[in-house]
Parts: sequence; structure tokens; C-alpha cells
Amino acid sequence: MSTTPTSNRELATFAGGCFWCMVSPFEELPGIYGIVSGYTGGHTANPTYEEVCSNRTGHYEAVQIAFDPSVFPYRKLLELFWQQIDPTDEGGQFHDRGDSYRTAIFYHTEEQRQEAEASKLALEQSGRFAKPIVTAILPAAPFYPAEDYHQQYHKKNPAHYRRYRKGSGREDFIERHWSGPANKEELQKRLTPIQYEVTQNNGTERPFTGEYWDNEADGIYVDIVSGEPLFSSRDKYDAGCGWPSFTRPLRSYSIKEKLDTSHFMIRTEVRSREGDSHLGHVFDDGPEPTGLRYCINSAALRFIPKEELVQEGYGEYLYLFEESGQSGSDE
Repeated sequence: MSTTPTSNRELATFAGGCFWCMVSPFEELPGIYGIVSGYTGGHTANPTYEEVCSNRTGHYEAVQIAFDPSVFPYRKLLELFWQQIDPTDEGGQFHDRGDSYRTAIFYHTEEQRQEAEASKLALEQSGRFAKPIVTAILPAAPFYPAEDYHQQYHKKNPAHYRRYRKGSGREDFIERHWSGPANKEELQKRLTPIQYEVTQNNGTERPFTGEYWDNEADGIYVDIVSGEPLFSSRDKYDAGCGWPSFTRPLRSYSIKEKLDTSHFMIRTEVRSREGDSHLGHVFDDGPEPTGLRYCINSAALRFIPKEELVQEGYGEYLYLFEESGQSGSDE
């Protein structure tokens, strides 16, 4: 989470089914101060998890996010919210059924209400879903934090969390509806042959031939297909392998890991979450502080210099290159 100093702080409250799955998509983002899992929208004060699950309290499982809208605007939070849920399901989410698992946006200001309504309308008009969008937009109500064992559940019980996220059907739904390029023909026109081969066919560029393997400029690296932010120059280092190497991604959630047994090897492939682009592989022979080496193809990336972050729409990442925001391993 960002530690950017500011007093400009608001709340955003989203119900997206099981609150275990609604924390990691929003953490590690610039301008996010904290995320609390809890209950809201019902008529029982200080409810327990068991009471909420009984569907007698009227409460939704929800997350409440403290954020700085001048760093990470509310509209971007809304975009992320839609990408975590099935907005056409009025009876729950995925395998979780009942009122407590319904979806909703709880607005805290009139401006938030207007932005939520506009965002919902844009999704309806996009044609992404054949069924109507049924997610409610409601005024914020008293919010009751859930029990301690529910907070940051994905970190306290990572193995169970991953099994649950997959087994509930959420992961596969997101993969089908929100991951991957929309038009392969358009991509073939937009990308160079090596960019297309790497991102769409799991190709690998030759070492020391990519555009960024020896790039030392300050900035961030985004997915060449989707534009989602992936890596920072602050976490880039010279691994001597001929490919851009990083100790960590900007956000853990932005990277998908898959077992790769091709070429008679056992490796961990890394792909972008939104674009589903093949990026490269991650190895455990990197430097501190993570001990990891994200070995990435230049052809899967586009570099945004720090001087162009604002005009390119990534102004929230400027804090990385201020003295208080520097972290990771420099080259």
C-alpha cells in the first residue's frame, strides 16, 4: 500500500461476494491506505459472521477501502471492482449463494454515486455481458469490521485462499470475461511480429536483443497488450542474463503464475492478469529483498519514462521516483 503523504482521504465500499477475495485486487496500489473486510447494508448492529451468513441480518459481506482520490481516483477503483465480480448474478456470487454474497457499490458522496452510475451504464453498454447488470448502487450504511481471522485472509491462509478462489468459480469467471485480448486480428496489426509471438504464443526473444534489457532510465513497464502496470525500474537489476530482470512486480495481483513444463524443464511462467500476455518466468535466484528474479521479455513490455507518466495516464506512480517512494533494487 502506498505511504504517499497526503491528507486527502476518502472511503470506498464494495460488496463483491466473499470478502476474502476482494482485498488483494486493491492492495499494493498507489494511494491506498488500508482495506478492511466487514459487513454493511443490514439492520443488525455489530453482527457476527455466523449471523450474516444466516441471511437474517440483511448485511452484505463487503470491503471498505481508505484511499486518496488525488493519487488513485475513484473511477479506477470502480473499474477494478467490476473486474472481480459477476455483475449479472442477483442471488450471490459464483458458488456462494444468499443475500450476504450479493454485489453492491455503497457510495459515500454524491460524486461517488454519479461516478458509480456512469460506470455501471458504461459496462451495460459495452456488451461484455449478455444479461442485465444487477449490481445495486446504494448509499453508504454503518460498516462493521469482520472478525480478526477474516482480515487479510489471503495472507494468513494463502493455500486455502487459492483453493477457495479457484474452487468457487471466481478465478475461472474472471479469466473468461476479463483476461486476454479482445481481438487477435487487431493485435496482429498493432504488435510487431516478435511482440505477438512472445505475448500470444509464449515465445522468447533472444538474450541481449530486446529493447529494455540494459535500459537504466526511471519509469514503469506496462503490458504491451493491455497497458496494465507491471514493473518499476526501481526493482530492475542487471542479472547478466540478457533479459530485463526485476526483483518483484509492482503488484502481486497483476501477475499470474503457471507451471511450465515445456522444453523438458520445470519452470514457473508469469503472465499478466488483464492481458493474459506471456511475460517470461520467475526464478528463486534473485537478490534481496525478495530473492526472486522475474526474467521478462522486452517484447512483452512498453516502457513509460517517469517524465511521461502523467500524460500517459499513470500519474499515480510518480511517487515511486520521489525520495520517500524509492524502494527495491536499483541497477
